[in-house]
Amino acid sequence: MLPFLIGALRAIVEMLGLALLAQGVLYLIAGPGRQQNPVYRLFELLTRGPRRLLRMAVGPRPGEGLLGLWCFIILFFVWLGLALLRKSL
Repeated sequence: MLPFLIGALRAIVEMLGLALLAQGVLYLIAGPGRQQNPVYRLFELLTRGPRRLLRMAVGPRPGEGLLGLWCFIILFFVWLGLALLRKSL
């Protein structure tokens, strides 16, 4: 049961990381008109939770680009940690 829960959590973290990566690519491609892009808004909706948690943990409001990058890095290490935990079971 525990390996299944770790795998499910890892899949959620992976989905959030890929959504952050795609949002970053659209940030670069769409430019200033990105807020009118429905796909960008979908990725923004999906990644709102992790970005909000990181913003509460960091304190002062960093730039949105840096916040997304740090959020991606943290999610990547959580994903790796879950992989190592699942392998050790």
